[in-house]
Amino acid sequence: MRILLTGANGFIGGQLLAGLMARGHEVVAAVRNPAALRSRFPGVSALAADFNRDTAASDWRPRLAGIDAVINCAGVLHGGRGQDIEAIHAKAPMALFDACVATGVRRVVQISAISADTEAGTIYSLTKKRADDHLRALPLDWIVLRPSLVYGEGSYGGTSTLRGLAGLPGISPLVGDGSAAFRPIHIDDLVETVVRVVESDRFARQTLEPVGPEVVTLRGLIGKYRAWLGLAPAPVLSIPMPVMRVAARLADLAGGGPLGTASLRQLEVGNAGNEPATTFADKIGFAPRRMDDMLARRPAQTQDLWHARLYFLRPLVRTILILLWLGSALAGVLAPVASYAVVDAAFSSLGLPSRPLALAFSGVDLLIAGALLARWRPRWMAAIQFIVVAGYTILLTVLAPGLWLEPFGALLKNLPILALIAVWVVLEEER
Repeated sequence: MRILLTGANGFIGGQLLAGLMARGHEVVAAVRNPAALRSRFPGVSALAADFNRDTAASDWRPRLAGIDAVINCAGVLHGGRGQDIEAIHAKAPMALFDACVATGVRRVVQISAISADTEAGTIYSLTKKRADDHLRALPLDWIVLRPSLVYGEGSYGGTSTLRGLAGLPGISPLVGDGSAAFRPIHIDDLVETVVRVVESDRFARQTLEPVGPEVVTLRGLIGKYRAWLGLAPAPVLSIPMPVMRVAARLADLAGGGPLGTASLRQLEVGNAGNEPATTFADKIGFAPRRMDDMLARRPAQTQDLWHARLYFLRPLVRTILILLWLGSALAGVLAPVASYAVVDAAFSSLGLPSRPLALAFSGVDLLIAGALLARWRPRWMAAIQFIVVAGYTILLTVLAPGLWLEPFGALLKNLPILALIAVWVVLEEER
């Protein structure tokens, strides 16, 4: 079959792409960055599509020429930073589904979420439900898949957060009492599910909930991941829900993600579904594997431990850099000339006014802090920070070399700052 797959650069989408190709299907990936996808999957057909903008059926009709089936795997956990969750989850998928009706593409698989209902009441769940309901009302051979927590060798979003919590040294924090329930399903079993429903007519016009064979609590998930990472059991710290709600609000201000209010609400509602696990196994025709068995099949490696341990250091590094540039900007504005007398003397000897230069440098520092806060172009910002810090260091070395010998390391501190910037840009770029 020739299949149009959206969201192929994501965690689930990338695995689906590999699985479909392994079964002999021709996949056309509709993604925002076709070049990035081709670098991961050389030879795969890829076309540019942006769910933020492609919200009319006319945007999709030309892309469906020669297509036998569509699999929609596009999604985001929260909006913001150029991501319109209403468009990505509802408007663009609905336009794509309408285009399928218009062009005669009958087989459509929608990868939704087990929490896509009104109970959660989040924009994530409600927008997912809107697309699901719209598809189910169309004269198509649709299949809506609403999986529980999907885990695998890689991780993204919620599963990365779980690994991060499991990797914390000496403690295992829990949201509330840790009783939030999941039926985790391995990505391989989800891929097998998608392959089966796209290849067979018997699943048409059905909504399925791909789930694993057992209910696992949040406490249990963190314990399983901690053991998988080779870490000893750690004391549990239950964080009361009121405290978590305040923390989630603060996370929203910093960009949301797996620690934001939407994620917390989804966690409160639950991700285990309402059907017995055997219901899905009976419908799909195979039994998904237990999480313990799947984790044991692929023991954790060094990179897994690094990822878990670095997960919460990533926002810490970014915060420190923002505070560093903000503090430097404020210091340049508020500090009296006497506080940098050595530098002032060096500039004065060249006939340069030190105070206007200090204010100019403060303006540059403030702009850098703002760009970091907005997460603007990490690679560019890394280069800019390197140039500015290295420029400061070289200029001051030439004008006032004695600063290298100051007891508080006025210039020596620039060396670990350069290293921290290098670490930040590696952690900031997820794909």
